[in-house]
Amino acid sequence: MPDKMSAEKANVLRALGAEIVRTPTEAAWDSPESHIEVAKRLNKDIPNSHILDQYINPSNPLAHYDGTAEEILRDTDGKVDMLVAGAGTGGTITGIARKLKEKIPTVKVVGVDPYGSILALPASLNQTEITGYQVEGIGYDFIPSVLDRSSKVVDKWMKSEDKPGFIMARRLIREEGLLCGGSSGTAVAAAVEAAKELGPGQRCVVVLPDSIRNYMTKHLNDDWMIDNGFMHANEAEEDKHWWSNETVASLGLQSPVTISPSVKLEKAIGLLKEHGFDMLPVVDEAGEILGVVTEGHLMSLLAQGKVALQDAVDKVRLAFFWF
Repeated sequence: MPDKMSAEKANVLRALGAEIVRTPTEAAWDSPESHIEVAKRLNKDIPNSHILDQYINPSNPLAHYDGTAEEILRDTDGKVDMLVAGAGTGGTITGIARKLKEKIPTVKVVGVDPYGSILALPASLNQTEITGYQVEGIGYDFIPSVLDRSSKVVDKWMKSEDKPGFIMARRLIREEGLLCGGSSGTAVAAAVEAAKELGPGQRCVVVLPDSIRNYMTKHLNDDWMIDNGFMHANEAEEDKHWWSNETVASLGLQSPVTISPSVKLEKAIGLLKEHGFDMLPVVDEAGEILGVVTEGHLMSLLAQGKVALQDAVDKVRLAFFWF
């Protein structure tokens, strides 16, 4: 696997019993040092070994044609106006797009490809001084045979950059609770722009193909974002909510209603009903919490005749809390 691939991916594979062979990220796909050529060489050297080869395996797009696309059609009741998906091997976008085009001929399919990759069409889109990218799982320096780039499948290509993709991935985590990886953030960042072509009531489906599990030490980490120039040190501080440095005291809340252990149960019941509480903290003269008195426990003991209304609260005090 290329050097840029996350440590988490390597650790999971090691846990599964695999030996990891790292290859230079900058190695061209047909270079003897590339992950593809190294895998081929190991395949020849290791008896009974097999390469699944997602770049040429027709089962790759077929899985998305028969599976992912059907899920999208089912969950949207067949109402999809635009599909946005990143392209790596091309299996995902090819398989989904072929099925959607069959069922919804008017659907517009948008492929997302990072600068530094050559998958987008027309080829002029790929002209850039950027030679590499940090986002994993999308983009290549060759055209996988399973990727159908024809206009019958992909209507439009959009080029992406690392920074907007990683920032969007972090937003999806924080604002939407979607624990996703960089290629998901890249797809959504592109979709936000692509969807501007749609009208009111139209629907854009975006494929988020990865989870945060493989990237805990990458874009989820402020230091990694700063070290790679995707965020400034002061941005990490500014990214906090306006209220993050405020204290609870600034809320101006009323002082909590408490009760002393010597107060009669009759008065405790009155306080519970007056304030609509089901429990009250029991505190001593120094303000230290001794426990709580709960309406349910108190009324149960009264009903059983184990306590009387003139007994002190301390007799029914529970010396612990439930959370």
